[in-house]
Amino acid sequence: MAAQVLIIATPIWLGQPSSVCKMVLERLDAELSETDAKGRLRTYGKVAGVAVVGNEDGAHHTIGEVQQALNEVGFTIAAAAATYWVGEALHTVDYRDAGPKPDTTGRTTKALALNTAHLARLLADQPYPPPDAKGAGVGPSRE
Repeated sequence: MAAQVLIIATPIWLGQPSSVCKMVLERLDAELSETDAKGRLRTYGKVAGVAVVGNEDGAHHTIGEVQQALNEVGFTIAAAAATYWVGEALHTVDYRDAGPKPDTTGRTTKALALNTAHLARLLADQPYPPPDAKGAGVGPSRE
């Protein structure tokens, strides 16, 4: 909780985030009941990004699923806060063994890092306002 930035990196398994990734997201759900002294979720003001690798399709779906879950528990997602590399389907070449990487992967990874750090600095200087007396601004409703 001391970190201002959280990057979730996951492989794609059957077009989905890994079970370990899902377990982390499920455990973050507990943060919905934790607030700071001003009544904000403790994750407010923290920024998250997503990195995905795999040898099959599904990167955009996986990114969307993980980003939505992170936002749901209070993290802010910067513009272009995702990167991915997907190798050829049904092959065994991993990212680390793939030789030269596409320029697009390098550019999106750099954008993720720059935009996420920039937004974290902005939110550290100007945090989200505390919720109003009726609880608006605290997070998603469970009703």
